[in-house]
Amino acid sequence: MAQIESGIEGIVLDEAVTVSLTELTQLCGANGRAIELMVIEGVLRPQGGQPGDWRFSGEEVRRARRAVRLQHDLDLNLAGAALALDLLDELERLRERLQALERQLGER
Repeated sequence: MAQIESGIEGIVLDEAVTVSLTELTQLCGANGRAIELMVIEGVLRPQGGQPGDWRFSGEEVRRARRAVRLQHDLDLNLAGAALALDLLDELERLRERLQALERQLGER
């Protein structure tokens, strides 16, 4: 009988660590042109002026991986993935605010 293995894959990055364009392409499984288009679209905001000088934070790595996954899994174009990322970010901010409000109410 065949056994099915399911696993969870993840990358742990220190927020202070930055990665190059080449490293980012390896971490998110995208080519350099796809990353450049994400920068042009405003999905990613690297440090540095030219692609050879770009450095991406841990948060940018997370966004790039999410964008690639959205494009692949939901067959979204880059603009659709950018919109979805913005909405997901807003949802996270609202959840954090809600949790903070619930903590404040619980303290009373």
